Amino acid sequence: MEKNYFAHESSYVDEGCQIGEGTKIWHFSHVMKGCTVGKRCNIGQNVVISPGVVLGEGVKIQNNVSVYTGVICEDGVFLGPSCVFTNVINPRAFIERKDEYRKTTVKKGASIGANATIVCGHDIGRYAFVGAGSVVTRDVPDYAMVYGTPAKVMGYVCQCGGKLHFTDGKATCAACGKNYQMNENNIVEEID
Repeated sequence: MEKNYFAHESSYVDEGCQIGEGTKIWHFSHVMKGCTVGKRCNIGQNVVISPGVVLGEGVKIQNNVSVYTGVICEDGVFLGPSCVFTNVINPRAFIERKDEYRKTTVKKGASIGANATIVCGHDIGRYAFVGAGSVVTRDVPDYAMVYGTPAKVMGYVCQCGGKLHFTDGKATCAACGKNYQMNENNIVEEID
């Protein structure tokens, strides 16, 4: 069967993976068995995609990223250079804890900056933005901009990535004109 994706000759794609049409896998990357990679993804150089990982369509993974078992990245997710996920909360070299993997979901359109660490069991909300070098130790709300160690909500961003400035619970993105409102639970929603 002819493959409908590109894999550089130095990369490894194990048998038993599902790779979507138009996906590109670059130098020295390893996509391990049991992975699902959507259409039109770009997997940069020296990336590891561990068994069972699910990547939606249009996911972009920059160089030197490790995506470990238990991670799901929905459509349009961006993973910056050298960001990393964990999958066990209390690892020990001499104790096998594969039955203790914690799930992490990076929701549609979210971006994770370079060198950020996502501690397992915490979800990244839709269109959220995790700043470079941050350490995520709790769930990140939709549209939230978080950074620091540990990462904290420092503001909110539009789907296009522009910063939102709320007045009386409403904001309009200066970059693209989309409108948002914040409800009583500090949850941001796009409005027409």
